[in-house]
Amino acid sequence: MTSEVVENEFEFYSKAEKYWKDVPATVDGMLGGYGHISSIDINSSRKFLQRFLRDGPNRTGTTRALDCGAGIGRITKRLLLPLFKSVDMVDVTEDFLTKAKSYLGEEGRRVRNYFCCGLQDFSPEPNSYDVIWIQWVIGHLTDNHLSDFLKRCRAGLRPNGIVVIKDNMAQEGVIMDDVDSSVCRDLDVVHKIIRRAGLHLLAEERQENFPDEIYHVYTFAMR
Repeated sequence: MTSEVVENEFEFYSKAEKYWKDVPATVDGMLGGYGHISSIDINSSRKFLQRFLRDGPNRTGTTRALDCGAGIGRITKRLLLPLFKSVDMVDVTEDFLTKAKSYLGEEGRRVRNYFCCGLQDFSPEPNSYDVIWIQWVIGHLTDNHLSDFLKRCRAGLRPNGIVVIKDNMAQEGVIMDDVDSSVCRDLDVVHKIIRRAGLHLLAEERQENFPDEIYHVYTFAMR
């Protein structure tokens, strides 16, 4: 659990904020030098998401999505705006959100809100989102803050809405990364946090065709 590897919570968050302030506001910067995997990532995410958007009695709507840890809007631009009428973005780094306004181009007009906030302090507007997408950012939250944030996300869903987490998974336990001040959890730990938040897992999928040297990446859908 993060309590075993995060010695000072304030330092854990402030060090991460400082790290991201120095990261270039580019796709390569968002992906830690792995910008070339962006299309593989987006295409897999689209397939995963579309199974919930297909016709059916419990179909997830396409009115509004929330991009958490949005950075410059890589996911908003290529995954969410093509599928949803409007998108909100939240990120802790103001420079990234400023860059997003030019990076998103014309379609960026359909981004309603740019929230500059850490997810530990962010509350999605209740009953507002069909999809809340949380990618490569849960490692920046302690277990307690992640569980509490997911509870707030659950309250933020519209009928048949889903919360999606896509992130790195450790082989075993919780691993601290001192460089960007984040943790990487194993599947069991993530499953426990999801259950603790009162969410029910609908689907889970391992990302294919990523470089061998990086962590395994999993996508979870829940409500």
